[in-house]
Amino acid sequence: MAPKILLPVLAFLLLSSFSFALRGSSWQQNQCQIDRIIPHEPTQRIQSEGGYSEFWDFNKDEFQCAGVSFHRHTIKSRGMMQPAYHNSPILTYVVQGQGYYGLMISGCPETFESSQQSLEGGGGEHRFRDRHQRIGHFKKGDIIAFPAGAPHWCYNNADEDLVVVVLQDNANNANQLDQNPRSFFLAGNPGSSQEKHQRYGEEHGGSRRGQHEFGNVFQGLDVEILAEVFGVDQETARKLRSEDDSRGPIIRVEKGLQVIKPPFGEEEYGRGQGRDEQYNGGENGLEETICTAKLRENIDNPARSDIYNPRAGRYSTVNSLTLPILSFLRLSAARGVLHKNAIMAPHWCVNAHKIVYVTRGELRMQIVNHRGQAVFDDRLREGQVVVVPHNFAVVKQAGEEGAEWVSFNTNENAMINTLSGRTSALRGLPVDVIANAYQISEDEAAKLKLSRQETFIFSGSGRSYRGGRAASA
Repeated sequence: MAPKILLPVLAFLLLSSFSFALRGSSWQQNQCQIDRIIPHEPTQRIQSEGGYSEFWDFNKDEFQCAGVSFHRHTIKSRGMMQPAYHNSPILTYVVQGQGYYGLMISGCPETFESSQQSLEGGGGEHRFRDRHQRIGHFKKGDIIAFPAGAPHWCYNNADEDLVVVVLQDNANNANQLDQNPRSFFLAGNPGSSQEKHQRYGEEHGGSRRGQHEFGNVFQGLDVEILAEVFGVDQETARKLRSEDDSRGPIIRVEKGLQVIKPPFGEEEYGRGQGRDEQYNGGENGLEETICTAKLRENIDNPARSDIYNPRAGRYSTVNSLTLPILSFLRLSAARGVLHKNAIMAPHWCVNAHKIVYVTRGELRMQIVNHRGQAVFDDRLREGQVVVVPHNFAVVKQAGEEGAEWVSFNTNENAMINTLSGRTSALRGLPVDVIANAYQISEDEAAKLKLSRQETFIFSGSGRSYRGGRAASA
């Protein structure tokens, strides 16, 4: 019986390896010969009635190497992002605010339904039931996963602006096209808003070729066909095309959005509690389906930190073990918080690229390639993005006000190795190997190996480092 049981496991491992190899081949095609990395800011901005969207130039070398694109949405109170789907999976991090979202997957049941309501039509008043697929709540610090090709929308039900950053994994094997990001809207006329803001990208170092493109899929369909397939008159069919809609991708719902949803509270974030959270994969992952999958995990709560140092900061991760749908998307994320001058140990990611976005403060970083060259040695400010390529060594230090960031990883279980600290590569070497490798005494080798007892986050020494030279704090 044992060999029969092992066959599915081996098949799964082979499939996983093959999927990772597919992504690896795209890296080789791009070659990733990166000799200089720079921090990036958005180069395209689309203004809408209910907010605005900003896009980074995905044609930059680092984004092409990682096979990803990056964008940020700011949604005003009562603003709603129009329903859309993408050609590749996306991970969203909620920087500020709260709201709720809907996800539609063909074949999944309409699990949210209302009692009968009255509806006035041309033939008088009749009764109807509204049914739709599930809606989930989100708040600051949430990571939300959306599969490729699954239409979704979101709404800001709070008084403050909602700010979310989005990673789109264009090199994912779910995308059968090239590595250009594509968004397919089901409503509105976002293409008209895009044309109005072409000049912004050129003024901010972007190119027309590196701009995110999108449009309403109904605009390409004939009005008569739309009227026939929906069973409506041609005037209603024309409204699906939204050709005269100038509101943009984010619209404002003046009277507030009225949808069927359960009450949301803190208990919804508990494991196994709440309708939206009750299916978290079980112990073996077999209980979860795409229709009932948990889509969200909060990584901003200090109580769930993977690494916590009260003097230095904390580090939290979300991967396929804590959010099983990520094994399907082949993505993961991490949240870092460093206190004043605190340092994250030099490390490298074994199996993924990292895309780092600073949410608060200033982060000084050094990134080193396989030639021993520092391809990045600079400060990363709030709102900037930097790509850390696979296996490149990186060290981070917070500035005078501390630093916070979120990083997106191109593997569902991103793994890191450290160069210093209690679980580091040097800690695993014999003292005599260290002494001979670095031409130092055994006492110096022992100190080098054993001096740091922390694992990953070190408290600052009272000095901040800028431009490769130490300066008094």
